[in-house]
Amino acid sequence: MRIGAHVRDDADPLGSAERYGAEVIQLFVTDPQKWNKPKPHPQADQLRASSVEVVVHSSYVINVASLNNRIRIPSRKAVQQQAIAAAEIGAFGLVVHGGHVRQGEDVSEGFANWRKLFERQDDEGGFAVPILIENTAGGDAAMSRYFDSIARLWDHVGDFGAGFCLDTCHAWAAGEQLVDAVERIKAITGRIDLVHLNNSRDEFNSARDRHANLADGLIDPQLLTEVVRQADAPVVLETPAEGITADIAYVREALAPSPSASN
Repeated sequence: MRIGAHVRDDADPLGSAERYGAEVIQLFVTDPQKWNKPKPHPQADQLRASSVEVVVHSSYVINVASLNNRIRIPSRKAVQQQAIAAAEIGAFGLVVHGGHVRQGEDVSEGFANWRKLFERQDDEGGFAVPILIENTAGGDAAMSRYFDSIARLWDHVGDFGAGFCLDTCHAWAAGEQLVDAVERIKAITGRIDLVHLNNSRDEFNSARDRHANLADGLIDPQLLTEVVRQADAPVVLETPAEGITADIAYVREALAPSPSASN
């Protein structure tokens, strides 16, 4: 089980990994608020050769589920481009938010649009790296806020080998209990490929996505580390930068075998 963080310095992610003591890093390959095509990464060769595992988070503007052609079509293109960029730096996956349709629109069309993404790419040989769909915090018309919605989504994309990223803050904000979240998600998807380990600044079922360091939020840190233990997947902290080193150390200590267990 490898533990690390999202790194803010996209030009020198390995430097950030060293400072944090991270075994896995997550980064963007382009401006997350724009539709820009990724450029070659300056550390591509070093990242591919490094023992540090890499995962890429896709741009926030992407919404594959959208019924608006001006959003959905560039979203499909952006996922394809960013998957290629992720492969070029040796990443094990591309994290993509589940997205949403607008209030009053038919959510089933949003699920169908996710299937079309995979169908179209399947005709071209598939994506360059696995697509890891992430659960989201809010929105009644979201594809992956509620676990019931994730089950509907997986009915559409599960056959294509879609991966899953479990975000603890998002699940909490969505009103999904964390105590059995791993068991329920694995029953739906059959897998958890990545954990975004984040505490929350807001109350349960708030629909608000505001991350906190592990010791500073409203979720019991012991519950968070138990999610990690059950998921048995790489862990990325997306918590405030000033506390990431302490967060990584906390998780490592919490998961370390007790002296009696090794006797």
